[in-house]
Amino acid sequence: MLTTKEKTQAVVSALEDIKANDITVIDTSKLSSMFECMVIASAQSTRQTKALADHVVIKLKERGEQILGREGEDSGEWILIDLGEVLVHIMQPAIRDYYNLEELWSKAQAARPKLAKPPKQA
Repeated sequence: MLTTKEKTQAVVSALEDIKANDITVIDTSKLSSMFECMVIASAQSTRQTKALADHVVIKLKERGEQILGREGEDSGEWILIDLGEVLVHIMQPAIRDYYNLEELWSKAQAARPKLAKPPKQA
């Protein structure tokens, strides 16, 4: 079983193998209890989106990882791969621009209340 960091690196490597564009990794560990990391990548066509998703699944299965879910393959505009603590979004540029997940999650980070500092000892 891979650590979250190893799993994320394996995903990024698989995406780079088939020339995904604009690969972004977002640490969501402090924002969500459902997953720790999100990987977002762009593909130039429906065919490439599907090829990237297939390649990520193959490479992660080769490393003994379980794929918990795959969605969006019918349209191929946005494919989500659920690897448990790592979510992978492979999107065509127009869809990625429209949903702007990077900004959405960065705003969530900024809006998160700061942890209270412990009181000073007298």
